[in-house]
Amino acid sequence: MNKDYYILAIETSCDETAAAIIKNGREIITNIVASQIESHKRFGGVVPEIASRHHVEQITFVLDQAITEAEMTWDEIDAIAVTEGPGLVGALIIGVNAAKAIAFAKGKPLIPVHHIAGHIYANQLENEFKFPLLALIVSGGHTELIVMKEHGKYEVIGETLDDAAGEAFDKVARVLDLPYPGGPRIDKLAKEGSETIEFPRAWLEKDSYNFSFSGLKSAVINYIHNKKQKNESINEADIATSFQASVVDVLTEKTYKAAIEYDVKQVIVAGGVAANSGLRTALEERFKDSQIPLMIPPLYLCTDNAAMIGAAASVLYEKEVFADWDLNANPGLILK
Repeated sequence: MNKDYYILAIETSCDETAAAIIKNGREIITNIVASQIESHKRFGGVVPEIASRHHVEQITFVLDQAITEAEMTWDEIDAIAVTEGPGLVGALIIGVNAAKAIAFAKGKPLIPVHHIAGHIYANQLENEFKFPLLALIVSGGHTELIVMKEHGKYEVIGETLDDAAGEAFDKVARVLDLPYPGGPRIDKLAKEGSETIEFPRAWLEKDSYNFSFSGLKSAVINYIHNKKQKNESINEADIATSFQASVVDVLTEKTYKAAIEYDVKQVIVAGGVAANSGLRTALEERFKDSQIPLMIPPLYLCTDNAAMIGAAASVLYEKEVFADWDLNANPGLILK
């Protein structure tokens, strides 16, 4: 591109109402996030209907705040980007309709973005991509290994066959009576315990880059239930440490193996579970002596935000890949 361009991005795929303005796909001008954690905490997880209602209440405010903090006008915005999917359908609809309304009213191109592509491109806000690269996606709904040979092209070489890593964290946390969100609570508790319990590691068949955490989740739940039935004491910290070690071990080893096999020039980590300190430490240690650079985004770019959507949208903007006015939420959108 011969001139600077600014994309206003919207993210409402789950329980964060977010808007951001990104310059040239790499510089954050503003990044506003309205969290719903307190509203969902008492239910132990995200309630879709409540999430949708909060998006309706917050979307105008976060958009106004994004423009105000950037000290920009709508005329200075070159395009509107929005998460098309995957996610909660009711939540996605709020963001998509808001983006369509703004794009139509202001005469701006509309850019549909895949949520996982957004998580991947959060890393571009910190460093340049070097292709081919390997991306490990770890979040509440996704666990995938993706090879990219160029911008905007994704080859999924491994994915979860059942529970995603983040989902397993949340379910184990619930059994331990830890408050929502469970992932950060497990991570914190794991620092206080020791790996004294032999929980299973699902390596699956040879040469597979797929993941499975359902068996591990069940093993932890059964262990806790058996202890309670026998009126035996439970060391919650040791359970958290042992459970997290099992998840981290599989994620780290499969990522390292794939990086070697596909001869990548860079490994990036993305998604909410990328904020897990145990995973970050294990990956850094595993790749320390390799020649492959490891990129893990700062914590504020790991969880859902609109800056990452704006970064991913930049690739589509430069290729002039725009949506029509019939764009709709797509909760099962496939990354390709």
